Amino acid sequence: MQAKLQEQLSQADAEVILGRLPERIRVALIARAAEIEYPIEAVVEMAIASFLDAEALGFVDCKPGRGQ
Repeated sequence: MQAKLQEQLSQADAEVILGRLPERIRVALIARAAEIEYPIEAVVEMAIASFLDAEALGFVDCKPGRGQ
């Protein structure tokens, strides 16, 4: 049986991504998450999704190339 792919980042996945980013980017994402009172995984997901689709709020509604 094939596992269902997640449409959202887990906190553990976000921490791995954050750990690979330059410090200034990591600090900015963490600060933004605190400012808007969102979990860090949601902020990382929104940043990636909006890069691929300016109209996306997360991976679920992300359609790469739309809105660019």
